[in-house]
Amino acid sequence: MTDHRFKFARIGGVDQVVLRHGRDLLALKTLDQKLWVALTCPTQGLELDERTLSLIDDDNDGRIHAGELLSAIAWIDARVRDMDILMAGDDALPLSALRDDDGGALLKATARTMLVSLDKSDDKALTVTDAIAAVEKFSARALNGDGIVHPDSLVDEALSQLASDIVACTEAPTDRSGALGVSADSLAAFQAELAAHAAWLDAGDESTRPLGDDTAAAHTALEGVRGKVDDFFSRCRIAAYDPRALDAVNRDGAEYATLAAGLLGADTPELAHFPIAHIGATATLPLGAGINPAWSAAVHTFASATVAPMLGEQTELTEAQWRDICGRFAARDTWLGEKAGETVEALGEARVRTLLAVDALNGLTEAIAADAALADQAAAVDDVEKLVRLNRDLVTLANNFVAFRDFYDRSRKAVFQAGTLYFDQRACELVLPVLDAGRHAKMASKSNGFLAYCDCVNAKGEKRIIVAVVTGGDVDNIFEGRNGLFYDRKNAPWAATVTKIIASPISIRQAFWSPYKRALRFIEEQVEKRVADADNKAAADQAASMAPAKDAAAKGGAPAPPKTKIDVGMVAAIGVAIGGLVAAVAAISNSLFGLGMWMPLGILAIILAISLPSMAIAWLKLRRRNLGPLLDANGWAVNAMAKVNVPLGESLTPVAKLPKDAERELTDPYAEKRSPWWLYLLIALLLVAGGLWVTRNLDSLLPVSVRAQTVLGGDNAAPKPAATPKPAAAPTK
Repeated sequence: MTDHRFKFARIGGVDQVVLRHGRDLLALKTLDQKLWVALTCPTQGLELDERTLSLIDDDNDGRIHAGELLSAIAWIDARVRDMDILMAGDDALPLSALRDDDGGALLKATARTMLVSLDKSDDKALTVTDAIAAVEKFSARALNGDGIVHPDSLVDEALSQLASDIVACTEAPTDRSGALGVSADSLAAFQAELAAHAAWLDAGDESTRPLGDDTAAAHTALEGVRGKVDDFFSRCRIAAYDPRALDAVNRDGAEYATLAAGLLGADTPELAHFPIAHIGATATLPLGAGINPAWSAAVHTFASATVAPMLGEQTELTEAQWRDICGRFAARDTWLGEKAGETVEALGEARVRTLLAVDALNGLTEAIAADAALADQAAAVDDVEKLVRLNRDLVTLANNFVAFRDFYDRSRKAVFQAGTLYFDQRACELVLPVLDAGRHAKMASKSNGFLAYCDCVNAKGEKRIIVAVVTGGDVDNIFEGRNGLFYDRKNAPWAATVTKIIASPISIRQAFWSPYKRALRFIEEQVEKRVADADNKAAADQAASMAPAKDAAAKGGAPAPPKTKIDVGMVAAIGVAIGGLVAAVAAISNSLFGLGMWMPLGILAIILAISLPSMAIAWLKLRRRNLGPLLDANGWAVNAMAKVNVPLGESLTPVAKLPKDAERELTDPYAEKRSPWWLYLLIALLLVAGGLWVTRNLDSLLPVSVRAQTVLGGDNAAPKPAATPKPAAAPTK
């Protein structure tokens, strides 16, 4: 446990540590890593100097894990007076900030030497740019402390040539300057190869040289035709065994016909696959006429360089003679199969023996030792570069690793944000590089975000892939193929094209309207489809009706009038559909009007029944929307829910708004004619009032004479007043 008291801030639904002082950095080793937002990050694809990240990556696996970050903090703490100096993230490191003890004294002296090398001896601070320039200048020196010397760094011409030979014959290491050179290990390997090759040369006796100095040329000529001649005699033995195979071993005549259909020459590749000579039952190889043109040159060389010196001038060769020649070279074949030191063979036997006979390698050994003697100085120069880089970048890395402070602080961008994508009247600021498309395909949907993948290209032809998380505005006009403009963190423009969309809710408001928009799109698609089908059918019917007329015109007769055909079944179907629709509307209307004064609540209930499921799903997904899966796809190990809630999302994707002081000209000469909405509203109100009156829901508010019960009558209609009876007539007398 530690007495250090950390401060935490609740950001994005996660308690994140706040790094305020250098002592907070030092105390991170005591902070439970379950409270870290991330445990691993990649060294590539971040908006942070890759050289700095590689210096922190101790095991060179392309990732920085929590232990390596803690090691970097401890390393710099042993070399500076006060860790608070790191909190500013300045590009320049004052030399006075370095310790005077064993941890910092050497680095302070080295930093001063580096400034002197840059003619800046009066400067009191070393910047990252200065450190890079000084390191490059030190690396370009002939002796730069890496124990590797490259040919151009050697003044002695003989040593320079020797170094060039070694570089050509071995796996040469790379010098600090970037050139290939010679190290103690590669020099030792070269010496071993020289000795092995010389021993192999010494093992070659007279049996390996049947023709003396001409043996090598004769053996090379033999090897040039060995495979084809062996094939020839094997085919001849098959033909002698069974004459029926003769045509087959000579290749089918159809193959010659195919070959003859094109341009033929001695260098025709297909011709080289045919037998070296005509196959017969008698196995005799001609050495002049009768040879496959593709092999005539090789056979001529073999005859003059190998056959003639061994057998005299010959016009043909029997199988026994061929076996005799091959047998004479058997010892050489064995010797060549045991060849050693092949890497130095190109130097030639004379050069190999010269390098072994004299002490030519000693001078190079001394040069390598002199270079290696400066290893401590080289290490100090590298440490100074690492120191100034960590002074500038370490806190930035910590604020994007231990916590995501930079991401949730809208005044700056996180190191994993690649830039800003402008398209469809919005600016998407949550843009990440896509380093592994396969991993993104597996992880993307788990982020619950609306994702737009884009292919980007700049003016130099460079390409990159990004993914933009769309968290604001509407998505009706976002589709694959849309173009936009992406600005990277250096504000360089890239042409962007949307190549893939993974849809997910953006807001509750959008989810409310989405069912109606889907229904409207469905209706539009169906109408377009039906119109297109009707248009195609009409065109086909017209063509069919015109065919008899064309035939009649061709025969000289009068064209028959087109017949009008009415599909009674279709008319009946349309009638049934219209009747069903009217009945459904009437049923809904009766239900609504039957609610009386509660009808508005009924309408609201219908609306909620349609929109509420979509809104509920959107609410659940927006609660789970987080950045973790997208970062994990790029090699991060995110340790917490990096949530992107609605307020943060709205700030990450601002939509187009006019400036406050902008002047607006509201007269649009091309504006569409406005509909009399007030008239439509009045008609709707009258219809609603009429429905309420018909259902007698307004009777209690109206005079008796205009009530629906009075006007329309019914079981509860008011009784009409009885007629006054007329008085009976007096009886006539």
